[in-house]
Amino acid sequence: MNRREFVRQVAAWSAVSAAAPLFEMETARGAPRGRSVLAVAKGPDYGALVNRVVAKLGGMGAFVKRGDKVVVKPNIGWDRSPAQAADTNPEVVKALVLLALAQGAKEVLVFDRTCNDPRRCYHHSGIQEAIEAIGDQRARCEFVQNWKFVPVRIKRARVLHEWPLYRPALEADCYINVPIAKNHKLTRLTLGLKNTMGVCGGKRGHIHQQIPEKLTDLALVIAPRLTVIDATRILLRNGPSGGNLQDVKVLDTVLASTDPVAADAYATTLFGLKPTDIAPTVAAYRRGLGEIDLAKINILEA
Repeated sequence: MNRREFVRQVAAWSAVSAAAPLFEMETARGAPRGRSVLAVAKGPDYGALVNRVVAKLGGMGAFVKRGDKVVVKPNIGWDRSPAQAADTNPEVVKALVLLALAQGAKEVLVFDRTCNDPRRCYHHSGIQEAIEAIGDQRARCEFVQNWKFVPVRIKRARVLHEWPLYRPALEADCYINVPIAKNHKLTRLTLGLKNTMGVCGGKRGHIHQQIPEKLTDLALVIAPRLTVIDATRILLRNGPSGGNLQDVKVLDTVLASTDPVAADAYATTLFGLKPTDIAPTVAAYRRGLGEIDLAKINILEA
């Protein structure tokens, strides 16, 4: 089924009981055609870095059209300050929201299903305050609401054949994934593919079993038009929650790509690792969702 038909069925499902049948979804979009392009920028002004990498990829107008519903999905999972590098930097998130609004987006939603108390996470991360400071009613930092998770059957899944996913993420005209690059005790790193966990309902601990293939299954239906990875401050150890400033390294770096695998592959090198060291990146590459070989990626300095 195509995306429009899926949205229609989801609306119908919302009007009936939770016992409605699962909806079957095909891949939201295929892997990027041609050579993958990735933009990297470095500097102390994080909002400017976002503007520069997006400009290198054709500007936000290449992703957002007037009247679009946009989701900017950061990591807000932890009750941590920006200095502790467990959540996406608020300046990075704010810059993306501003770019989407400037293109005439009808609404821009920012949310995450948190691990710690959501009010504390939204507040201490600085993200809620950053979005409210924009002062535009079209931009909202919302708490995830359980009733908005809808059952989805993933048509070409190998392991995770069905799972409840967050309706606003599925309905968005443009979904922008904005993870922070950091250590993770299970997958070594958590980057763009892992950030999809924030739109998953149910008992997410089950996804940790066979996680490389399950994250790849999720990527079939939660496919960002743009991935922007916050590497302004990276968490080297004790992730994903961190907490100790001794574990943080300041890199003042932001990177972006339309290829989610390429974005994760490049970000891996910031930790002194190879893209092939990260099992979810390898799994997504093998399923044709993007490019893992840095030599085959057009890397642009912004």
